[in-house]
Amino acid sequence: MARKQKTTPCYCDTGLPLSQCCLPLLNNEQQAETAVALMRSRYSAYSQGNDDYLLRTWHCSTRPAQLNVDPQQSWQRLKIIATTAGKMGDDSGEVEFIAIYKINGRAERLHERSRFCRENQQWRYIDGRIDNISAS
Repeated sequence: MARKQKTTPCYCDTGLPLSQCCLPLLNNEQQAETAVALMRSRYSAYSQGNDDYLLRTWHCSTRPAQLNVDPQQSWQRLKIIATTAGKMGDDSGEVEFIAIYKINGRAERLHERSRFCRENQQWRYIDGRIDNISAS
């Protein structure tokens, strides 16, 4: 499995291998340095059905008590549209993205603007405004 992770492309579409992109964050071996890095790792967590990571990286003020990622949802592609702040020296940021997923064989498009902030020196997801959800 470790050999496969070294060459498997990351779910978040950076073109980097999973082992050099989101895996160290998902395994809690390192922290996201930017809001967009956290956003990408959360997309990868959704792709893997990793509820624990998603909850761990959710801001305490908006974190749900539990989360059950739908196993029927198959995440296909992520495109980052824009970022506002969210860099290494910032305390907050926003990431706009489009994620394509399939559910019950039907392609869907999620367009969201997610807000992030630092909590205890670590980036956390606050919430997101969904611009539209539509079939692709």
